[in-house]
Order: sequence, then structure tokens, then C-alpha cells
Amino acid sequence: MLNKIWGLMIIIGVVYGAVTGNMEAVTDAALDSAKEAVSLCITMIGVMSLWVGLMEIARDAGIIASLNRKLNPFLTWLFPDIPKDHPAREHISTNIVANLLGLGWACTPAGLKAMEALRELHVENCKRKYPAQWEEHARCASREMCTFLVLNISSLQLIPVNMIAYRSQYGSVNPASIIAPAIIATSASTVAGLLYAAIRAGRERKKGML
Repeated sequence: MLNKIWGLMIIIGVVYGAVTGNMEAVTDAALDSAKEAVSLCITMIGVMSLWVGLMEIARDAGIIASLNRKLNPFLTWLFPDIPKDHPAREHISTNIVANLLGLGWACTPAGLKAMEALRELHVENCKRKYPAQWEEHARCASREMCTFLVLNISSLQLIPVNMIAYRSQYGSVNPASIIAPAIIATSASTVAGLLYAAIRAGRERKKGML
């Protein structure tokens, strides 16, 4: 869908430039944008390599494991139906830690693994609860899967690395000044997302009791 939207915008821009006699400006803008895109990618590769490397050092030093243990009470409250020894917990906590550090690209693998583990758990639960119709029930996402998706998208960040890198690339005088507004904005989005997930879960429980 996004490819179609961007393609349509490019076509509109080229057609408008041709109609108004500004094709030279369109060509110059395309070349300049391509140059900026390559430069930005090189900058982001360096930034992400640094932070992903620090994540690996933290993992080898046991810092990630320690943070995972500290997140266990929060995960138990947020995902009460996930067993304490289930691998989904480790993947979710790693995803949360990466998001807190603003490592959007680094948290993606952990997020995918967490969703796969939650999917497997959901299928097991459906087979146990609905032996005859488990496939039909397994087609829908579980509450844990939806809650994790909301938590991942809301993405509470303490250090918005990507945004700082973008601002630095485009000549911001103080690229790190975005930290405080980012913390406020992502905190609000995370709280709103968790409240919505909790309200939906409460309604589902009430329906089940009826």
C-alpha cells in the first residue's frame, strides 16, 4: 500500500513539473534527494552499528539478562497468561529494552521472535480449549499478541537514537534536544495503549463470565 502511495506521489510530481515547465527542477530535486538518501543511510549505518554493538556487549555482560529479570513483574502484570518460563517473555523484554534505547531496527528481530512464540502459545491454548474447532479460533490473534503489538507500536523511548541521527544529519544545532519531548510523547502513547489493552481485556472477561 505504501509503495502505491509513494508511486502515485512521484507520478503526480513529475506530471505537475512537466505541465508547469519545471522538469529541470524536478530532475535536480530527484538527484539531490538520491544523494541525501545515500548520505543518510551511511550515517544511520554508523549510528545503528554503534548502538547494536553496545547491545551485544550489554547482553554478553549480563546487563540485558538483569533487565529482563527486573521486567518480569511488569510482564506478569501485563501478560498474566504467559507462563513464567516461556521463551516469549525473554523476547518481549529484549524488545522493550531495545525500544527504550530507541533502537527501532535492533528491536525488530526480538519483536518477530516474540510474536512467533506468542503465536505458538496461542495455538497450543486453542488446541487445549477447543479440540474440535481449534483452527478456527487460532486464526484470530490472542489478547497477548494484541497487547504486545500495542506496546511495541507505542514504543516508550528514553533515547530516540534515530531521531537524533536524523536531526544531526540535517544540521540541527542541538540534535539531542528532542529527548525530553520524545520521552513525554512516547510515555503518553504507551500509557494510552496499555489502558486501551486493559479496558479491552476487561470487557472480554466480562463477556466470558456472561
